Amino acid sequence: MQPYPSHLVERLALGDGSEVTIRPIRPEDADIEQDFVRNLSGESRYYRFMDSVRELTPRMLSHFTRVDYDRHMALIAVSGIDGNEIQVGVARYVAAEDRQTCEFAIVIADDWQRKGLGARLMRSLMSSARAAGIRVMHGDVLAGNQRMLQFTANLGFHSRLAEDDTRLMRVEIDL
Repeated sequence: MQPYPSHLVERLALGDGSEVTIRPIRPEDADIEQDFVRNLSGESRYYRFMDSVRELTPRMLSHFTRVDYDRHMALIAVSGIDGNEIQVGVARYVAAEDRQTCEFAIVIADDWQRKGLGARLMRSLMSSARAAGIRVMHGDVLAGNQRMLQFTANLGFHSRLAEDDTRLMRVEIDL
């Protein structure tokens, strides 16, 4: 595991005045990651996991919070509410063996959607991937998830029907 990349921590104010911190995830974030997933709407969980996940298994939780900050990067958005840090978004990539391409995933808490947080989180993730030498970022999106397809198009991703599953669209961008 690489040292914690503190240079990726950024504090920002969203258009509505909400303040968040974007930072790399840490193993000790397991509880806020689990709470985050539990509090997503059924639709948001389905669109993120393409399954009816209600909470993360111990294995998934370990995988999602114990990243190496090199081949696997996860950035979370946190906000302080009533003196406690809560997770309001997460974006991650996992690089392919050749380290030239990576697959990404992103999900934003339902109450925090449409505030510009997703775009800020994705731009930070794309910048991190670019700095790691990754040249292409891609992801699979359920074809019925029009908001995500529009979101990625607005970021410059191109989409096409996935070759192996007609329920999916493959979105891709050159970094």
